[in-house]
Amino acid sequence: MKKAIFLLAVSSLLLISCSQKTSLSGAGATFPLPYYNLVFKAFTENAGIDVSYGGIGSGGGIRSLKDEVVDFAGSDAYLSDEEMAEMKATIHVPTCLGAVVLSYNLPDVSSLNLTGDIIAGIYLGKITRWNDAAIQAINPALNLPDKAITPVYRSDGSGTTFVFSDYMTKINKDWENTLGTGKSLNFAHGIAAKGNPGVAGTISQTEGAIGYIGSEYAFALNSPIAYMQNAAGEFILPSSLSISAAAQEGIADDTRSMITNSSAKGSYPISCLTWIIVYKDQAYANRSEDQARATLSLLNFILSPAAQAQTTMVHYAPLPKEVIDKAQKALSEITYNGKSL
Repeated sequence: MKKAIFLLAVSSLLLISCSQKTSLSGAGATFPLPYYNLVFKAFTENAGIDVSYGGIGSGGGIRSLKDEVVDFAGSDAYLSDEEMAEMKATIHVPTCLGAVVLSYNLPDVSSLNLTGDIIAGIYLGKITRWNDAAIQAINPALNLPDKAITPVYRSDGSGTTFVFSDYMTKINKDWENTLGTGKSLNFAHGIAAKGNPGVAGTISQTEGAIGYIGSEYAFALNSPIAYMQNAAGEFILPSSLSISAAAQEGIADDTRSMITNSSAKGSYPISCLTWIIVYKDQAYANRSEDQARATLSLLNFILSPAAQAQTTMVHYAPLPKEVIDKAQKALSEITYNGKSL
């Protein structure tokens, strides 16, 4: 029944009628890829509009949009004012809420508490063994092994890295002064891997490893996920409820907001929005008006109740109504050669 409603919504939201085959292409973040695979497939099957998406990292997606070789870019990091000034006018369309998790490979440890300060110590090379006193102190019931810790990080320009480092910068001064916030950081310790799938795979194959990934990749591999201490002092796992709780605080009108380290009780501290970024005027690089209308149809569908209801199937969370309202307002400003669509 749910699937029938989901598929019907695609057809009902189709805003175009094309005399020839229309297709769309996008590239960018791997973080929301499991959700995008779900909604893009449904849209394609029912609207007759092919949607291809390359998970090349947020940085790669933004470069592709800047080079005008895609219809849309996926990114977990919103464009800065400086980045926006270097491009034609863009809008950010949030698509879902998600979480960056710390996944680890310790065969005899199925439940582990961590704090931001401990994670900073690991990535900065100050905490190097799993039985370090700082880790043992918040896990008194565990017999932690005397095993080397191998931190894993992204080798590519990554919105996941941006979200993770935004959180770390907020809670740890050493991290702020050493690594800071960005899509690419100069890590001095650990192993680099490409994309969320690459980091998840490296963790699963490396005993003693720990790394930051989108939550769905940890769930898909059945990898252990650390309980993270939030601003309220609670140790929390990511869930639809704990991720949604992090979005209770104000979101900017253009939706360019970070929700890491939320002060809300019950919130998972490394939660985030993820966006599809498009040009406000869709007439570029010889794109047709049909492509522009197809892009608008796809984005309207992603914001629909039917598509948002699918987020929890792949361990994401739906957007709050206030965020959807702001996104729909932005979509109403999309034009083609200056003409409203």
